[in-house]
Amino acid sequence: MPALVSRVVVALLLLPLVLGLVYLGGWWLWTLALLAALIALHEYYSLVRALRPLVLGGYVALVLALLGAELGGVAWLVAGVAAAFPLTFVLFGISDARPSFNAAVGATLLPVAWLGLGLGLLLLVREIPEHGRLAVFTVLLAVFADDTFAYAVGRLVGRHRMSPAISPGKTWEGFVAGTAAAVAVAFFALYDQGFLASWQAVVLGAAISLAAAVGDLFQSAVKRDVGAKDSGSLLAGHGGMLDRVDSILFAGPAAYVTILAFGHL
Repeated sequence: MPALVSRVVVALLLLPLVLGLVYLGGWWLWTLALLAALIALHEYYSLVRALRPLVLGGYVALVLALLGAELGGVAWLVAGVAAAFPLTFVLFGISDARPSFNAAVGATLLPVAWLGLGLGLLLLVREIPEHGRLAVFTVLLAVFADDTFAYAVGRLVGRHRMSPAISPGKTWEGFVAGTAAAVAVAFFALYDQGFLASWQAVVLGAAISLAAAVGDLFQSAVKRDVGAKDSGSLLAGHGGMLDRVDSILFAGPAAYVTILAFGHL
């Protein structure tokens, strides 16, 4: 179980720092999100360097997207992501290199939308009046619980693979355990807090868990496509930054949409 111990230790060391910046919110949390996004974007572009992504356009658009989220809300977040399209096209047009247009542009735009919307919408969850701090705490702790229980139970008793072609190590037993853990975290974190009803907290926990599992598999598909085990080696036991935030990149938008559906945005 050394890998599990390493994963838990690294997470427990980083979690207080992350939760502290979530507590402060504002530009403190934005700076953390930007740093994580830029590191993850660098890791992605390194993985797909053979496709010749137009990295300058990606970096500029990602910064614009997160700035838009912080300064202007969801409309400007989307505008920032959308800016990647003309930026990438212009850079392709003036470049001396002539890689495949579809490959280069696709490899440039995918991580901008993936990281920009994933982290940008989580920043907007933090802006919910009165309850934003609690909502983001819930998302992060639910993802942590889901990841830990899914990994541990999958290693111990997992027999039925979820997606053998993408990630042979992930099992349905682990998924069920992770979902139960995420739902429990959401229920107890939001219980009697004047924010969501108990049944809504359960739905939120389930949405976070499902989205986290899909986000993890999405990242696994990216790595398998390029023959990589990890996106990097920044975090012991976790691989790179992109390996660490992959679940959050889907769980954040899932939480945003779920809370929006319940009329709290």
